[in-house]
Order: sequence, then structure tokens, then C-alpha cells
Amino acid sequence: GKPPTKKAKVLQKQPLVAKLAAYAQYQATLQNQAKTKAAVPVEGFSWGNYINSNSFTAAPVTCFKHAPMGTCWGDIAEGVRVEVPNTDCSLPTKVFWIAGIVKLAGYNALLRYEGFENDSSLDFWCNICGSDIHPVGWCATSGKPLVPPRTIQHKYTNWKAFLVKRLTGAKTLPPDFSQKVSESMQYPFKTSMRVEVVDKTHLCRTRVAVVESVIGGRLRLVYEESEDKTDDFWCHMYSPLIHHIGWSRSIGHRFKRSDITKKQDGHFDAPPHLFMKVKEVDAAGEWFKEGMKLEAIDPLNLSAICVATIRKVLADGYLMIGIDGSEAADGSDWFCYHATSPSIFPVGFCEINMIELTPPRGYAKLPFKWFDYLRETDSIAAPVKLFNKEVPNHGFHVGMKLEAVDLMEPRLVCVATVTRIIHRLLRIHFDGWEDEYDQWVDCESPDLYPVGWCQLTGYQLQPPAPQSSRDSQSSSSKQKKKAKSQQYKGHKKMTSLQLKEELLDGEDYSFLQGTSDQESNGSASYYIKQEP
Repeated sequence: GKPPTKKAKVLQKQPLVAKLAAYAQYQATLQNQAKTKAAVPVEGFSWGNYINSNSFTAAPVTCFKHAPMGTCWGDIAEGVRVEVPNTDCSLPTKVFWIAGIVKLAGYNALLRYEGFENDSSLDFWCNICGSDIHPVGWCATSGKPLVPPRTIQHKYTNWKAFLVKRLTGAKTLPPDFSQKVSESMQYPFKTSMRVEVVDKTHLCRTRVAVVESVIGGRLRLVYEESEDKTDDFWCHMYSPLIHHIGWSRSIGHRFKRSDITKKQDGHFDAPPHLFMKVKEVDAAGEWFKEGMKLEAIDPLNLSAICVATIRKVLADGYLMIGIDGSEAADGSDWFCYHATSPSIFPVGFCEINMIELTPPRGYAKLPFKWFDYLRETDSIAAPVKLFNKEVPNHGFHVGMKLEAVDLMEPRLVCVATVTRIIHRLLRIHFDGWEDEYDQWVDCESPDLYPVGWCQLTGYQLQPPAPQSSRDSQSSSSKQKKKAKSQQYKGHKKMTSLQLKEELLDGEDYSFLQGTSDQESNGSASYYIKQEP
């Protein structure tokens, strides 16, 4: 609604237009879905073909504890046998046959019918959690016919003996598998529940929002004053950005009072036990203090780790953090991180791990040196020992494929790749997009999902950016690189709609492919240097 500024050119940027178009498509499919109730696949994109034709590997389901089956996936792996519909047959009724998993990619399995040996001509991909996949023995107990595929019908006369021989000692799905799948897809958050969530226009405060829909554990929240229900925010139910009603007041966080004084009919407060718990901290001894310096992921530009300052210490271990050099005078872009957050780091973290640290905007003395900066600003670094040094054994490796939320546009879930691993920090690259759109994300983030999650939950998946939008994207960033003056002026802050226009250029990153696996786990070299 504001008059256009020079920044309004953002929309000419092809990728953004492509994303908005994709979102319009998503809305249209949602409308259709409401009518048909069937998941509409993205036209032309298939994870199976994408993985096969490039021999990619996907992150295993066990890497995603918050996703359906993430904690009870068991030993489903290559070689496991299942009963599936037999499509290679001319019978009028639905019949089944046994197939073995040839390859696993997230929830998706490449299956080969039993008896095809090394012939891959009829191999097919399907979602293991789908309703048509059953443990071996299911047909027998439910009286369904097991019929061998037509292509191999002539190979054996005694199919019973053949199956007994092939299946003795083989593994199959646990008998309660489909029950477990449906249990793991029950979500405690219900529509009409009220929560407190970060105000996307002023990160420093929270507002009341109401759960409008729940898909796969992701909540579409509508801010309470939104008349037409379009002012919304998407996040996962385990997101650190949502809290129970009364949370802000209890820890001293800024809160935008709602003009609506009484609850609307049918709306009720979400019970506090549904929200993600943060670790208890002991703030009694040595603790974070106002003015201490640190490094933090910029919440408005997740591609960058920036020089930051603790602006305010709240209760229960929460901290308000400002990014140096680009703060609004009124503190409206301070951001709340918990002391145990994996998105804040001690001074020197980037240097030790060879990550580009974004200096304060307008800071002239480059290359940036913490030692000099602390002296010039007469400040001290937050003590290393106060930061979270736990590194879970997460199981991610560089090159693995997954489905990841674009946190700058959090209603979109995109085809993505892990391109770098620093202890527990993952660099997520969106396939088909420039590196400047990459995002630093924690390995336990609830915004990462296994391949096949969108299909399983009925959410729309954004395919890799097509070549056409990629070309205009790279030509625009080439012009940008030419236009770059020698002096680094720092990236500008953006509202979530100015999106990723001015993120760091891809050339600023040296991806250390070689060292990634040692980096992935174990915190031996996490912080070598003490703070200056």
C-alpha cells in the first residue's frame, strides 16, 4: 500500500516472479484439492526421476525427528519386501504382488517386482507410507489376490515354491506400520487455537494469531486483527517463533496488544504444553549482559552470519539481539533468540570455521577484525562458555537432497540440497537458484523434511527453478557483480517481501566440500580461540 520506491524493482526479478506464480498455482491447487481431496503432484517434477537421472542421495527419514515416522522408521532399507498393487496385469480387479526396495530416498522407495531379478524395466517409485503399501502377509490375512506380473508369468509354474524360497529370511514392514504412520500424522494443534507469534513486520514484538489450518504439522497462522484473514504467517508447530498466550508478558518481551478485546467465538488458547520446550538455563552466575558482542544469523537474511550485540536480557534465558550497523533507532528489528539457540555464536566462530562474517554496514576498516572492533566500540565479547556447544549426531552429509522451507517466504517448501556442514549448522541450497539465496539452518530445524514429505502430507512442493528463470537470474546477478564497488557497504535489511534481492553474492563463499564430513559431527575444534 506504500508508494513505490526504487526497491520496487524487486518484482522484475524473475525468480521471485516464478515463486509468486508457483504460489498462485499452489493456491489454485489447494482450491481444487478442497474439491477433490487428492494431493495434486507438481506437473512435470518427480523426485524419482530427479534422483535417478542424477544419482543423488537423499537424507534418510531418521535425520528428521519432527517429521512423520522420524523416530520410528526402524530398519526400512534396501532389500525390504512389501506387498503392492500389481499394475502389470490385465485383470479387472485390483491385485497385488511382492516387490523389494531397490533404492530409498526419504519416504520414497524405488521398487522392483519379485521375480524380475536384474530387469529394471518395470521399476517404479512410490511413497512407502502410502496407503497401498503393505507388509508381506497382508494379502493373505485380508483375502486379497497375489498375482505375478504378466511380463514374468511364464518364468515359473510353481509360484508358491518360488516365493517361499525368495522370502525366507527377508525383511518386511512391521505389521503395525500403517497405524504408526497415521499416529505420527496426528497433530496436537487444532484450528481456532490462539498463540503468540513473532510479528513479521516488527521482529522485536509478538502478536496474537489464530491457527487457520494445519498441514503436516505446519501451521498457517492468521494475525488476530486481520479482517480478511490474509495477514498470515506459516511455521511448524515446533518453531521457536511461537509461544503460548501470556509468554511475552512472562519473560518481558514486547507485545502488540490486539484491538480485539474479547476472544472471538470458538477461539481458545493453545495449552502451554504443546509448545517446544527450551532448555533450562542458569542465569544466576556468569551470564549474557547487555552490550556484549557475538555473531548471529541475521533473521532477515538467513544467508549471512553477522556481527551482533545483545540489546536486552529477558527472563528464562531469552535475549534480544540487534545486528550491528543496520538497526532501526527504535529497536524494532531486534530479534529474540534463546541463549541455547543454535543460531548465535561466540566471537571468532566464523573465522575458525572459514565462514564469511558480514561486518556492520558502513564499517570501513576491512578486512573486519574482531580485536580492533571490540576496542573501537569499547565492548566485550560474550563468554564462549555461555553458548550451546552440543552437536547431535545428525546423520546429514554434504550433497544430500531434502525438502526445505524457504524461511524468507515460509509458506513455500522447496527442493533443496545440503551444501556445507559446520558442526550442527547446515547450509541449505535451493536447487536451481543462485547461491545467494542459500540459508543457514540448524540440523534439528523443524523446517527441513525428508524427500516425499510434501506428497505424504498433501503440501505443494516447489520444484527446482527452471532454466528460463535461472538465466535471467544469473544475468541479473552478473550485472550486480560488475556494479559492485570495491568498498563493501554491507547488505541492506529487507522486509520479508523485499525477499532475497540483495543478499550476499554467491562468489563470497568458498564451499569446503572436502572437509565437510569431519565437520559434520564432534565438536572438538568448535571453538579453539578464546574471545579476545
